[in-house]
Amino acid sequence: MPQDVVRQVQALRDFVVENAKSARAFLGALGMPVRELNIRVIGEERDPLAPLREKRALGLLSEAGCPAIADPGAAIIDTAHREGFRVVPLVGPSSIVLALMASGLEGQRFAFCGYLPRDDSQRKQRIRELEQRSRKEQETEIFIETPYRNDVLLAALVETCNAGTRLCVAADLTLPSESVQTKPIGEWRRAKAAIGRRPAVFLLQATA
Repeated sequence: MPQDVVRQVQALRDFVVENAKSARAFLGALGMPVRELNIRVIGEERDPLAPLREKRALGLLSEAGCPAIADPGAAIIDTAHREGFRVVPLVGPSSIVLALMASGLEGQRFAFCGYLPRDDSQRKQRIRELEQRSRKEQETEIFIETPYRNDVLLAALVETCNAGTRLCVAADLTLPSESVQTKPIGEWRRAKAAIGRRPAVFLLQATA
């Protein structure tokens, strides 16, 4: 994180978070007095914006790396806008954007599609739809999965997509074990690769 962002976070004493334990660990790593912080958990507070009403700044901390991007914090930000509070985005890592940057796929036109269906037939149908849309719109389709279903999704992509369609799997971004691989589905089939239970982003670009 840039030092000016760290300084802004260190000036806060009120936070709304997804997970109190990991939030305290992160804020403690920034050298903050964790015991003096007021930490509210999303979904457990009737009024998560109470500090704002009391004219105190409030920080939103995401487990996903970037608040409101594939993250439940979006609803809180929406409420803040509706009630006239100023919202200030702070620079931080977004695995979705980092994956696109490193993929080599189309970066002018892209769409984030969230999670794909869990049901096998529905998942494959959705993959076919995304591949068709990518081909028609010449855009990169970006999606994610719960880590323990990564290999199921990869197998469905390899089975369903055309051999020439390019797939990038970006796993463990910003970690020492980071891995970013982009290659045609035909090569993924021959490699018989596995991702394992690692946070991953999938990016798909169909050939015209």
